[in-house]
Amino acid sequence: MSDLGLYNSDREESAQREALLGGEVPVAVYGLGKMGLPLAGVYADLTGNVVGADVDPAVVQSVNDGACHVDGEPGLAELVDRTVESGALRAVDDPTAAATEARLHVVIVPTLIDDGRADLTVVESVIEDIAAGLQPGDLIVIESTVPPRTCEDVVVPRLASDSGLPAEEFGVAFCPERTESGRALRDIRGSWPKVVGGVDSESTRAAALVYDQVTDNDVIAASDATTAEAVKVFEGAYRDVNIALANELATYTDALGIDVREAIAVANTVDESDILRPGPGVGGHCIPYYPYFLFGEFDVDSPLLRTAREVNDEMPAVVVGKLASLLADRGRSLDDASILVLGGTYRAGVAETRASPAIGITETLSANGAAVDIVDPMLDSFDEFNATPVSLADIDADYDGIVLVTAHEAFEAIDWATFDDPIVVDTRAVLDPETVDHEVYTIGGRGGVDIATRIRGGPAASGPADAAATDGGGE
Repeated sequence: MSDLGLYNSDREESAQREALLGGEVPVAVYGLGKMGLPLAGVYADLTGNVVGADVDPAVVQSVNDGACHVDGEPGLAELVDRTVESGALRAVDDPTAAATEARLHVVIVPTLIDDGRADLTVVESVIEDIAAGLQPGDLIVIESTVPPRTCEDVVVPRLASDSGLPAEEFGVAFCPERTESGRALRDIRGSWPKVVGGVDSESTRAAALVYDQVTDNDVIAASDATTAEAVKVFEGAYRDVNIALANELATYTDALGIDVREAIAVANTVDESDILRPGPGVGGHCIPYYPYFLFGEFDVDSPLLRTAREVNDEMPAVVVGKLASLLADRGRSLDDASILVLGGTYRAGVAETRASPAIGITETLSANGAAVDIVDPMLDSFDEFNATPVSLADIDADYDGIVLVTAHEAFEAIDWATFDDPIVVDTRAVLDPETVDHEVYTIGGRGGVDIATRIRGGPAASGPADAAATDGGGE
């Protein structure tokens, strides 16, 4: 057994901890993307001995230059620059070379969805690379979100088969990545408790030792790797179902003649209610995909999860349908209307378009004959949108309709008086009809005034704002 290994080590835990923090345990982080680079930076800052592996030579060159290719993450550019300058972090485009050096292997590459099933191709490729350099005592931690049982049924058998080592000579654990775009460093370092679960008790112990250094928060040791894998998937499934409930309740706005958002916010002043906010759909690289890691992988009836996906996927059509109805009230139809879509990213302030509701909204508008423009100051490319990109400075005054999909801060500077007389559909409840002198329809509400400002009574007033922190755009 290598003295550098953390799994089945004969050293005291205090000595293992000192070796990790002193850089004696080489660390490899596989995948230097939106979450991988922050994780590599944190590990480098912690241990002083990290190699990041990525198959994209441009990413590798950028990191080795001390540059940061991931935008919108406070503190990350400075962290990368400092750790590269000190020699604590470097990058390679050969994962096998990284595996040969490392004794602690951390995997954070994408898991894709293909035809409703998880595609583990990238994860399995990394596992093959790690196996080529695997040594007794090594610990492999999977942070990529994967279907439950992946560590037990895929990772361990592949590592053992490809490396020739018995499974009991190396450790495998799962640690759910619990971070959001725009706050990765803060989340990695301690926003939430870290969860670890190993394929055996020794893997769990070793992973807990590592993450107790990574986080300032607690470390929760799950019973096993499958439980830890389920934690991550369940978190996403919960949010998907909850947002679907909020989105479905929002469709009662007109029938009830009330502000559904207000009703949700007040309902959330009791502990038993924690309804999230409605919106134009669910986007991002997490929530829309994780339910498929359950009902797409296991022979279990999942009517609730499937229905929630259908409800959330249908929201772009609901938004367009409402706009069409309002236009019809003016004697207009979509097939001769000009529409402006404000926002293409799935969430404000984040340059991510994966599964963005704006994609479905622009496609539906265009399919119904509308001429669609889109503006988003966060984006350079608009290839996935069926719309003509325009800048804020070049938007026309005579749109028939405007759909606010993403509440970017830049949109606060829009001079609404410059528009002739559009119908405005606000999917985020951020517009105040008293300052937007046009017909405004808010999804789930009668107006755009912050609901929390309408609630009186001391501490309870902060409840709805906190409880409704996640909206129908996904996080």
